[in-house]
Amino acid sequence: MPTGINGFDHVALGGLPANRSTLVSGTTGSGKTLFAIEFLARGIMRFNEPGVFVTFEETAGHIRRNSASLGFPIERWEDEGKWAFVDASMGIGEEEQAIGSYDLGALVARIQHAVRQTGARRIALDSLGAIFTRFTGVETIRHELIRIASILETLGVTSVLTAERPAEYDGVTRYGVEQFVLDNVIILRNVLRQGRRNRTVEIVKFRGAPHRSGEWLFTIDPQDGIVVVPLAFLMSSGRASSERVSSGNTELDEMCGGGFYRDAIVLMSGPTGTGKTLAGLRFIATAFEAGERSLFCTFDETREQLLRNADGWGLDIRSMQASGLLQVISDYPEVASPEDHFLQLRRTIEEFGPRRLVIDTLSALERVVTPRALLDFVIALGAVLRQNEITTLFTARPTGRLMATGTPTTAEIAGFTDVWVLLQYVERVGEIQRAITVLQTRGSAHDQGIREVTVDGTGMHIGERLRGVSQVLTGDISPAILWAPESEETDGPSE
Repeated sequence: MPTGINGFDHVALGGLPANRSTLVSGTTGSGKTLFAIEFLARGIMRFNEPGVFVTFEETAGHIRRNSASLGFPIERWEDEGKWAFVDASMGIGEEEQAIGSYDLGALVARIQHAVRQTGARRIALDSLGAIFTRFTGVETIRHELIRIASILETLGVTSVLTAERPAEYDGVTRYGVEQFVLDNVIILRNVLRQGRRNRTVEIVKFRGAPHRSGEWLFTIDPQDGIVVVPLAFLMSSGRASSERVSSGNTELDEMCGGGFYRDAIVLMSGPTGTGKTLAGLRFIATAFEAGERSLFCTFDETREQLLRNADGWGLDIRSMQASGLLQVISDYPEVASPEDHFLQLRRTIEEFGPRRLVIDTLSALERVVTPRALLDFVIALGAVLRQNEITTLFTARPTGRLMATGTPTTAEIAGFTDVWVLLQYVERVGEIQRAITVLQTRGSAHDQGIREVTVDGTGMHIGERLRGVSQVLTGDISPAILWAPESEETDGPSE
């Protein structure tokens, strides 16, 4: 049964096993209640399948109000007979000492009535921990949980039952029996890493059904609810474009075999000052000249700094924006998680419809994310870009101000892209020069030489091949790259 939750069904390889019970366990703030709400809401919105929500903690009124912010009109669904509450929060919330056994009979009868009245296909129970406090002993809890699961199966519904867990990586649930009784187990985590919260979802088991393993990042968006990244968007576009577009630099187009393919993702890496931002601005200026929309996202500079720098190269970004053909996003990485940055970009792409995108620079995100999270960001965004045939230029800088070699993260990102352009510094006696190399161009021949680059008030200019280049310049600015005029070529570094 598809849940309809954004991206989750790709992890679950289609959804939850139908007519079975699924345990969703997590710590405070991990998204358990929202998962349960969305399971019912998406079922109504996308599949016209009624649902019943059994609440043991929050009142029905609180759930209605909180869900309205996500665009779920629960009150209207109740009036239409598509959603029913079984509100057990008042009785469970009372502080009572558990003496003897607690009879679930009356509650079960209410659930059965609600299911039959609405014709429900889905049911959510939130949260088991609130009711289990009324029982004495683990064996009693196990027995009653088996009873609940059996009744739900008899009703022919697919159910989600939430439960608390004591820690992110210590046990599945508080009582330690739920995961053995129920057919399926999903864990939601809310882990603090590098000063930021990262939410992940993991399917621990689906009894008799396949699923993807491992932890998958997700975020909770005020508009879209739960969004799993990156698998939500790993879908083939079904075609590959043969159309070529210009990079904005005639010489670079020639080096790449005639420009970039329309659906290409290009990585331009190099140390600070080699001309990456300038290349990105020329890239979107060429789109403007062709009457195409473009999106420029900078994580390194403010909007005002970008406009000032563009003015210095004779590029009027203000006019491009005023024409409606260019949007500029300027955010520091620290203002949001990588998943939230991704959602903002995806939403802007859907609403604005650009043909070109520049992100300057991916390396800025390394301040707030792990290498794996950055790679997930690029993979997820790349899937969206390829589906929409958006020609994209990513810029990245390696560790070390003058180091030209890529970090492991840069190398992994390059393996995902179609074109890799490397800007670097080379040392000549008495001065440092810029150089450019095209390391890869998928599906196209390309110039494999190392060419001289100069930057002036009119932009970037690519010159002739450099002769005698043997190594890259290292981060400590030692003379590891040497350049010799043609008349002084050597087989290796000279004095």
